[in-house]
Amino acid sequence: MCEIFAKQPQENYKFITRSIRIDGHVTSVKLESSFWLILEEIASAQDMTVPKFISTVYQEALEYNGEVNNFASLLRCACLTYARQPQATLSQALNELS
Repeated sequence: MCEIFAKQPQENYKFITRSIRIDGHVTSVKLESSFWLILEEIASAQDMTVPKFISTVYQEALEYNGEVNNFASLLRCACLTYARQPQATLSQALNELS
C-alpha cells in the first residue's frame, strides 16, 4: 500500500536552500524540492516569480498574524492548500490581487 509513497525518487524530498529577498533583507529558505516545484507552479499561475510570491506570502502573513514564527512550514502548508484545491485556491488568490 505504501509503495506509491516509498518508491518515489529521492530527488522529490531532497532539501534545496534558496536565497530570497524579503522586505529588503536576504534570507535563506530550505524546502524539499517537491515544494519548490509547487511554489513555482503557484507563482507562475499568478504571473509572479517565486521570490515575489514568497515575499508576498510573508508580508500578508505578517499583516494577518503580526509575526511569522516558522516561515518554511507556512510555505509547506500553502503548498498543501494549493494541492488540495488548485483551482479554488488560485481563483481566490487572483481575486485578492485584483
